[in-house]
Amino acid sequence: MKSDKEIKEMVRQKYSEIALKDKEVNASSCCGSGGCSTEVYNIMSEEYTELNGYNPEADLGLGCGLPTQFAKIKKGDTVIDLGSGSGNDCFVARAETGELGKVIGIDFTEAMIDKARENVEKLGYNNVEFRQGDIEKIPVTANVADVIVSNCVLNLVPNKQAVFAEIFRVLKPGGHFSISDIVLTAALPEKIKNAAEMYAGCVASAIDKDEYLSYITETGFTNMIIQKNKPIIIPDDILKNYLNNEEIAQYKVNETVIRSITVYAEKPVNCCSSNSGCC
Repeated sequence: MKSDKEIKEMVRQKYSEIALKDKEVNASSCCGSGGCSTEVYNIMSEEYTELNGYNPEADLGLGCGLPTQFAKIKKGDTVIDLGSGSGNDCFVARAETGELGKVIGIDFTEAMIDKARENVEKLGYNNVEFRQGDIEKIPVTANVADVIVSNCVLNLVPNKQAVFAEIFRVLKPGGHFSISDIVLTAALPEKIKNAAEMYAGCVASAIDKDEYLSYITETGFTNMIIQKNKPIIIPDDILKNYLNNEEIAQYKVNETVIRSITVYAEKPVNCCSSNSGCC
């Protein structure tokens, strides 16, 4: 089993490669940067083109939902995107919050930050910024954000409980998040779980749905709802990289074991406690 440090380094290297590729290449595999599939499969990401603020140069096809569509962003809000990549969700959020709002993108990978900053300079936005950092320790002070969004990123983080604690710290009392992520309804085959490229593709790192949701409520969030829930079907030509025919048949008995969910929850207005950071 890989250590947290090894996992983070693997993710950093993989997403540095992805940052240098275009959407068509990334979409042709389960993990981005090509090589997983013999046909073009966009097995997780959803279509952004109908959303205000969409910028094709910032869309690498790496998400598993449309969290900004569900995030209830208002004019003037401060929005933080965790795992902002080349800026796709940040630019959609900026269209919602307007010129009086502020959008901060956080990403672990230097190459992604560089690409996002190039994109924002081209667009000329002065209220969108990108910061490099680990979302287990979000580089933002407490009680800043009205809304936090994230698209298929918490999956890649070893300590998901720490991330939800950080989200709680950074949100204003009464603020909320909308996060799209991959969860499981049954166990994955070990051969898939141990595959590095499937890990970087947000599949092998997925945890049980109930466990994932329990981290949210245990952190102190309230009014949690699942805004969207869809199956993720991995094509046979990808599965064949890891499983034999018998194993594939057994896996497909539970073909909806991998789900993409978009989950919403709120930080209570009255959240005074020793570890909430809002007193």
